Amino acid sequence: MSLLADRTRAFDSSGIRKVFDLAAKMKDPINFSIGQPDFDVPDAVKEACIDAIRAGKNAYTVTQGLPALREKLQARIDQQYGHADRKLLVTSGTSGALSLVMWSLVDPGDEVLMFDPYFVMYPALTKLVGGVPVIIDTYPDFRLDLNKVADAITPRTKLILLNSPANPTGVVATEAEVRGLAALAKERNAILVSDEIYSSFSFDEPLASPAAYNDRTLVIDGFSKSHGMTGWRLGYVHGPAEIVETMTKLQQYTFVCAPQPVQWAGALAMDVPMDAYVADYNRKRDLIYSGLADKYEVVKPGGAFYIFPKAPRGSGTQFVTEAIENNVLIIPGTIFSRADTHFRIAFAAPDETIHRGIEVLRKLA
Repeated sequence: MSLLADRTRAFDSSGIRKVFDLAAKMKDPINFSIGQPDFDVPDAVKEACIDAIRAGKNAYTVTQGLPALREKLQARIDQQYGHADRKLLVTSGTSGALSLVMWSLVDPGDEVLMFDPYFVMYPALTKLVGGVPVIIDTYPDFRLDLNKVADAITPRTKLILLNSPANPTGVVATEAEVRGLAALAKERNAILVSDEIYSSFSFDEPLASPAAYNDRTLVIDGFSKSHGMTGWRLGYVHGPAEIVETMTKLQQYTFVCAPQPVQWAGALAMDVPMDAYVADYNRKRDLIYSGLADKYEVVKPGGAFYIFPKAPRGSGTQFVTEAIENNVLIIPGTIFSRADTHFRIAFAAPDETIHRGIEVLRKLA
């Protein structure tokens, strides 16, 4: 009899982590692998966390989240959506929120629809709870085809996962796509989960959330990407009260609560303007896209800080190996997809790194 639970065999360790491990062994790599901002947490937010620690605010909070943060977030959400039944839970990162969604809603055999390319955690978390990932292809332009979604929905469909702006493609769903998906989910009695962790980074148009068109939508967001707080683990989820209350109950027995000092910092972070950082990433997007568009088949990203070119020859994995041999760290697309044709660049990097990377990638093309 194996020592390990069967569920642990449903997925491999993250391929991204393997690239991180490789990066640690390389000398001054051109690192496009890390999906986190290259800017530091704003000083005022750091000070709020330090002040909370020094003031002895280091114990557990209520599971729902510190009132100073939760009530501030709830007020913003109420103003945005006006849903009488929309409640909020502060979570230990957005990954914690995703886990709670799966535990709360997905029974063994339930189907979870997701769009390929997808965030690497989606299939793994679905399988962890015994769910069945149903993959909807969006190649070559990464747009949502509502006819494909309608065809994929069955009586076993429980969730539809939307990530916009998207990791790994950087594509932002249009208002028409979001409105249509929200209506379809409502009509077919599926719960729409909108992962909006990159909501701050929508460069060309305001971000459309399906919660504006379907009050049963669960929205996941957080402070990791918007404020450079990836290691601080502060996220939140809002949606129908019945679901959020169940998630809160499960959080009591798992994560307990998000770290208290970080929650105090999050409350202050809500008032720290981040527009200059977003504008800088918009500029970086234009820089990397213009540097590669004439050499690679690539969709211009509308948000986040990723771009997802097609490998100029061979498979995505083969090309990534070639790039790493030339000191450029990128992620093979097969980590995010059933297809092995593309690769992901995270352009959350200093300009000098982006220029060096463009130079090498143009030569490789």
